[in-house]
Amino acid sequence: MQAVICDRWCEVSELRIGELDIPHPANDEVIIRVRATAINYADSIMVRGQYQTKPPFPFSPGLETAGEIVECGKDVGDLQPGQRVMAILAHGGLAEYAVAKSAEVYRMPEGMSWDHAAAFPIAYLSSHVAIRWQGRLEKGETMLVLGAAGGVGLTAIEIGKAMGAKVIAGASTQEKLDAALSRGADETLNYVENDLREEVDRITEGEGVNVVFDPVGGDLFDPALSSLTWGGRILLVGFVGGVPKIPANRLLVKHRAALGSSLRYFRWYAPDKLQRSVEELLRWYGERKLTPLVTEKYPLSEAPQAITRLTARQAFGRVLVEVSA
Repeated sequence: MQAVICDRWCEVSELRIGELDIPHPANDEVIIRVRATAINYADSIMVRGQYQTKPPFPFSPGLETAGEIVECGKDVGDLQPGQRVMAILAHGGLAEYAVAKSAEVYRMPEGMSWDHAAAFPIAYLSSHVAIRWQGRLEKGETMLVLGAAGGVGLTAIEIGKAMGAKVIAGASTQEKLDAALSRGADETLNYVENDLREEVDRITEGEGVNVVFDPVGGDLFDPALSSLTWGGRILLVGFVGGVPKIPANRLLVKHRAALGSSLRYFRWYAPDKLQRSVEELLRWYGERKLTPLVTEKYPLSEAPQAITRLTARQAFGRVLVEVSA
């Protein structure tokens, strides 16, 4: 099969397109003929050897995919060859065939496109488990979403609105803010041209926000923390802008909380909550409350360029690689 190949720890630009053997499933796995795979920031970290897991060489990056099941292990339950599915992967989505644990393979709803399915699992589930289980967002509360035009940022906006919250979207350009508005944001703020804390004060009339969804970190963390009202929660879901230091005294003063959220730990330690997240998200998709925003698509031969463009923060929404086996 054709695949993006990582045969040593390297920069994304050093990845090559070549041939790998088609994988075979273990008892609890399925083989998927890949139609489309979404690019994630973690893809670039994995090929540099800086990800939490380090696959054996050679491997293909790609952490989520959509396609048809072509082969099943003997213990995969009700999954069958020919079914249209989306899946979370350990790696391997940037290839013509991918292997996935059956517990992390989900039947596509009727009418869902390959693009939507490929863009769905990681972004929506990462945002949902953070907001629902860690942030405990309630109807009528206010949530600030940083990096609001990114893959998880846009999903956080839609999820916040589906849960009945007021959503303030923060981003660095008007184009990105327009994308956030298209997904239902109630208010926007440009944190490059304006002071984030002052803009939140203006929008909330000095009340602050109940939840901050932060996939950025870096210099935005401190003013975002200051924007929380009494009892507010800041959700740390990524650090593309750098890893911040958390001043414990400022958590104590207003009974605030800083909470990390990583999808992988829900997969390992709270599969019941993860399944409830999947069910709620697919119900909302059926009700047209969620619509993945795919902004760029590349062929498999240009997958390294797609990863580079996303990690350089030159793209917003979801970036896909289209694959045909």
